[in-house]
Amino acid sequence: MPRYVGFLRAVNVGGRVVKMERLRQLFEETGFTGVSTHLASGNVLFTAGRGRSATHEAKLERALGAGLGWEVATFLRTPAEMAAVVERLPFPAEDVATAHAVYVGFLKAPPAPEAHALLHGLRTPTDALEVHGREVYWLCRVRTAASELSGASLEKALKLAATFRNMTTVRAVAAKLAL
Repeated sequence: MPRYVGFLRAVNVGGRVVKMERLRQLFEETGFTGVSTHLASGNVLFTAGRGRSATHEAKLERALGAGLGWEVATFLRTPAEMAAVVERLPFPAEDVATAHAVYVGFLKAPPAPEAHALLHGLRTPTDALEVHGREVYWLCRVRTAASELSGASLEKALKLAATFRNMTTVRAVAAKLAL
């Protein structure tokens, strides 16, 4: 049975508070097993039956929307995909070591070529951006509040829904998923 992590957008931000017990319950009611959460920010690990990732994403989005009362974009990744995300860190080690943080934005589909160009145009002395497949890597040399960029501005530039996680969280989730 395939394992996944679901990165949920709009959970425990902007006043949309959800207890992790409730999230686990919604996943189980939707037919998934082995459900666990990592932190209280919408990172859910689970086992699914047969089917495509996109089918599971759509099923979860319907269930979460009905159960929580708002739209929850859901981005699924397999253990192999998460291992690749962690390995692919596209910035020089010295830049990562001195940065305030590195974030990974999860997308449902790779952005269009013009979105790649637009993102490259958004780079600043404090922010570096790289796109690889369905992920956007953002190296922020300052606190995000001091950056000219935000997850919302990057979503707007990409014209795609996304959810961003700190690389520390991404590594922890990938390690849990690999077990």
